[in-house]
Amino acid sequence: MKFNHLIQINDPLNPLIDSLTREELWQGLVLRAESPKLFMPHLDDCRLTDKSIGGVHRELRYGGLVVRDKVTYLPQIQVLYEVPSQGDINASRMSMTIEEPQPGQLFVRFEYDDGQPEVAGSEEAFYNEFRRSAYQEADIDTIRIIREIAAGGSGSVH
Repeated sequence: MKFNHLIQINDPLNPLIDSLTREELWQGLVLRAESPKLFMPHLDDCRLTDKSIGGVHRELRYGGLVVRDKVTYLPQIQVLYEVPSQGDINASRMSMTIEEPQPGQLFVRFEYDDGQPEVAGSEEAFYNEFRRSAYQEADIDTIRIIREIAAGGSGSVH
């Protein structure tokens, strides 16, 4: 399943939405990679290894399931998550890319690729619709949490 969607960050026509700077947005996306429990309450534990300016390797624990992944940073532009094939888990990728079509007009494009072909009309295609919806809701929550942190909530976007 391949899937992508765009979330508008700054809307000059809506004064009720606090604008984020590119730096605040970037720091929030990195915080999601390095402190994922702030964004995923169902995550039991996350251990970071090989942390550098270019990214980090992680070990995520959900109950008895352990997932190892690699997060790569393209500073101020993209955070790329890559999960290698492991046990019953297929290789997959997810990226969050900052787009700025006009100065100060920020968006984040979320792209997912689980490495599996999409077969129209299949049972898997039916479940993929639920996955897309869940991913989109989680991504909206990610941006909401980044906004809260930037506004002075918990975490460290400033």
